[in-house]
Amino acid sequence: MPRIILLLSLILAVPSTHAAIQIAVDRKDAICSVGDAITFTIDVLAGKKSVDSGEISYVLSDDGFGSIRSGKLELTGKPLEVSGELNRPGFLRCTVTYAPKGQKPARKLAAAAVSPEKIGLSQPVPQDFDQFWKNQKTALAKVPMKAELTEVKGQRVPTFDAQVACLGAPVSGYFAKPKDAKPKSLPIILWVHGAGVRSSSLRNTVTGASKGMLSMNINAHGLPNGKPTEFYREQNAGPLRNYWHAGRENRNTVYFKGMFLRLVRAIDFLTAQPEWDGKTVAVVGHSQGGYQALVAGGLDPRVTFIGTGVPAGCDHSGNVADRIAGWPKIVPLSEGEPDAKILEACRYIDAVNFATRFQGEAIMSVGFIDTVCPPTSCYAAYNALKGTKQVINEPAMGHAAPAPIKNAFMAAVLAHAKRK
Repeated sequence: MPRIILLLSLILAVPSTHAAIQIAVDRKDAICSVGDAITFTIDVLAGKKSVDSGEISYVLSDDGFGSIRSGKLELTGKPLEVSGELNRPGFLRCTVTYAPKGQKPARKLAAAAVSPEKIGLSQPVPQDFDQFWKNQKTALAKVPMKAELTEVKGQRVPTFDAQVACLGAPVSGYFAKPKDAKPKSLPIILWVHGAGVRSSSLRNTVTGASKGMLSMNINAHGLPNGKPTEFYREQNAGPLRNYWHAGRENRNTVYFKGMFLRLVRAIDFLTAQPEWDGKTVAVVGHSQGGYQALVAGGLDPRVTFIGTGVPAGCDHSGNVADRIAGWPKIVPLSEGEPDAKILEACRYIDAVNFATRFQGEAIMSVGFIDTVCPPTSCYAAYNALKGTKQVINEPAMGHAAPAPIKNAFMAAVLAHAKRK
């Protein structure tokens, strides 16, 4: 059975300029079952006093997909209640807005998980999914693994800028290892990036090596590292503008295909190091990095552990099942229906389909009020994982990777390496 970690904070209270909305869920862990009545208790505060005039508006939805019910309530100086239920697995979200005249509107969310362990795939895995990716890896294997290493001075462990030949853009990252490491003695940790355009991270690279691992942090696009900020801004505004939708009409041209093959080539490079213990390969990231971690686990059998925080790229075909899809919401709607051509192409880059292929150990974080990578999409991937797994449920968290979650991921990596 999977282990469940609950990091709880049930009261949401982040003020706007003049007022703060608080929402509490009537469940200790904000988790219930299909058909259960769920009550949200709402209060609007000015300082420490409940506001007794004006009104709030609310919307109940299934994780932001459509509207189950909406309405307005008069403020009375006492907490108000809004109740609802879901008739299928998902997340009942309550969105509250307070917008008095002359003041900046305040808006807050709360959500309860409804039988989340029963959220399944919105579409089956394509029959030729494995063959398609086998073909891509075969093409990659024909590219000689030429690596150029340039020492990065001033670090507490031996550290290098690594450029590794790949199909298309190279693997570009920082690579570090403990000083005087013995052959076949070290596990691997590969750090992968969230959305955006930036250099690889020296900090994470050095952190992994300082904890006794072969450590590599790669940027998502194969760009040179350590360039001035303006370089990455120009890339973001130019050739990489809206990269997440590039080539989405065809599985052979979709942008993420190259990003995913760089994961395999990074693992090729790391497992070729004489210090690798021959057993342990961990891939860790959040958001788009969580997406890449799920993909790496399903794409490369050498991966034994994934840390996938609030993962993007999950359930691209969610709209087919009348539910929310995760970032980058890559399948557009045409007259209310998913674009058929793009939908078909994006089934081959859906994190949930890679999750069905991963047999190793996993840890995932989920924010119940995450509007970027909605929890419904994350749980579709979590439930598809086949190996030992644990989830960090954060009822009051949006799209974030706070220190406690990062620390929990690192502890899980180290414990996994010790067991291996």
